[in-house]
Amino acid sequence: MKRKYWILALGAPFWIIVDQYTKYLIRSGFRLSETIPVISGYFNITYVRNTGAAFGFMANADPSFRVPFFLTVPVIALGVILVLIKRLPDSDVKMSTALMLVVSGAIGNLIDRAALGYVVDFLDFHWRYQIHFPSFNVADSVICVGVGLMMLDIINQGAAQAKEK
Repeated sequence: MKRKYWILALGAPFWIIVDQYTKYLIRSGFRLSETIPVISGYFNITYVRNTGAAFGFMANADPSFRVPFFLTVPVIALGVILVLIKRLPDSDVKMSTALMLVVSGAIGNLIDRAALGYVVDFLDFHWRYQIHFPSFNVADSVICVGVGLMMLDIINQGAAQAKEK
């Protein structure tokens, strides 16, 4: 089996399991909206149910639109990403890893939406309770890292091509 498929086959289940396990711990150990300070003034664990997308986007949209939308769009995105992985050269470990992370996070959040109707968020960062970043979870984190790796790879490829000219 090609290296890019090994990365996907080993990495995605790992991150999906970590994501689902941490969400299980939050659902089973916290009441909704319960907060435990971890680093006072900066970081809490807070049980939040996010019916929207990242940062609560579309959380207040009509459920007759929102629910099918958030179940359909990730499936389409996963299909597109899997095609990208198939077309990727086997030697491109960085992009394979980046895409695996995005796939892992998308599947983790899709599992929540399909099973619960919302995504469990719990990582709650803020600056002394005045500036508050929206709560997120492991799946969101690996998606962001994956997208960040893709951006760095694209920038590095552009710089290398510019250098060649």
